[in-house]
Amino acid sequence: MHQPDVEFLKAFSDALNNHDIDAVMSMMTDDCIFHAVAGPDLQGKSFVGQAEVRQGLENAWKTAPDACWVDGEHFVIGNRGFSETTYKGTTNDGVRSEARMIDAFTFRDGKIAVKNAFRKNRPPVAGSDR
Repeated sequence: MHQPDVEFLKAFSDALNNHDIDAVMSMMTDDCIFHAVAGPDLQGKSFVGQAEVRQGLENAWKTAPDACWVDGEHFVIGNRGFSETTYKGTTNDGVRSEARMIDAFTFRDGKIAVKNAFRKNRPPVAGSDR
């Protein structure tokens, strides 16, 4: 398998923005881990394995149906990579978030083994432009 590159991370970002869970999961290892931006643990809420990661992402999209990650810059250095984006999303109760964030990735066997998300802690913003 070839090592993921910037084009791979762009495709992963596109799949996230399209809420295409099958495409997202096809780019992650069977034993993948997703550390969400919030949660009770040091790493936030951790989802482990295809089923949990799938559920975690789908739940996030249900909570913020318009969630998207824009203005992406993607980088790959060996078996690590990161995507710096602006997260935009509105929760079902109308709370709008916009904040810069970064996903730090660990690659294995040509796929994402770990997706570790970090986002600026910013108060809700007005407006709903995507």
